[in-house]
Amino acid sequence: MPARPPINMANASTLLAVAVLVGTEFIGASWAAGWALAGFYGFPPLLAHITEAAFSLIGVVLLVYFMRVALRSEPLRG
Repeated sequence: MPARPPINMANASTLLAVAVLVGTEFIGASWAAGWALAGFYGFPPLLAHITEAAFSLIGVVLLVYFMRVALRSEPLRG
C-alpha cells in the first residue's frame, strides 16, 4: 500500500475557515427563514420550533454539499 502524502495545513486551515463562515451563514439564514415563516403564519410554539429545526437541517445539508465541492477544489492531502 503506497504511503499517503501529508496533510496540507494551508488547505486544511482554509477549509476550516470556510466551513465556519459558510456554515454560520447557511445554518443561520435557514433557521431565520424557519423562524420568519412560523411567525408569519402564526404557528403555535411547538410547530414553530419544529419548523425552525427542519429549516436548520436544510442548512446543514447545504453545508455538507458545499464542503464536498470545496474538498474537491482544495484537497487536504497533496
